[in-house]
Amino acid sequence: MAKSSPLLDYLVDHLALLGDARGRAMFGGFGVYLDGFIIGIIAFDTFYLKADDTNRPAFEAAGSQPFTYQQGRHTATITAYWECPADVLEEPEQLRSWAAASLSVSRRAKPPAKKRAKKAADPKPSRRKPAPKTKRKMKQ
Repeated sequence: MAKSSPLLDYLVDHLALLGDARGRAMFGGFGVYLDGFIIGIIAFDTFYLKADDTNRPAFEAAGSQPFTYQQGRHTATITAYWECPADVLEEPEQLRSWAAASLSVSRRAKPPAKKRAKKAADPKPSRRKPAPKTKRKMKQ
């Protein structure tokens, strides 16, 4: 699996004006992140942006489709990610606008991975009651 791609490099370069733009290899493609939040994925050389009810109508109006892939003999559809329209991808200002909308979707959904990992790493209080202290007999 490649550790980078021309599309990922292009996205990171143009999205850097919005914050810390990065890519991370995942599932044969890449996750695209802004400030620790996933805003999109690159799969099969196509960029998909994160969507919800607030920005999905823009994707539908542009004629975009949700992310799909083959799962055995069936086609799986992931409606959380929609194909970035070609005209948006080619215009950096529009790309940043759509990416900012996807960043808002991710921020509403959950905290960034770093914060979740830190929270999970915090030790949980023990449910066990401490053993009662007993007096030891000293040998003389």
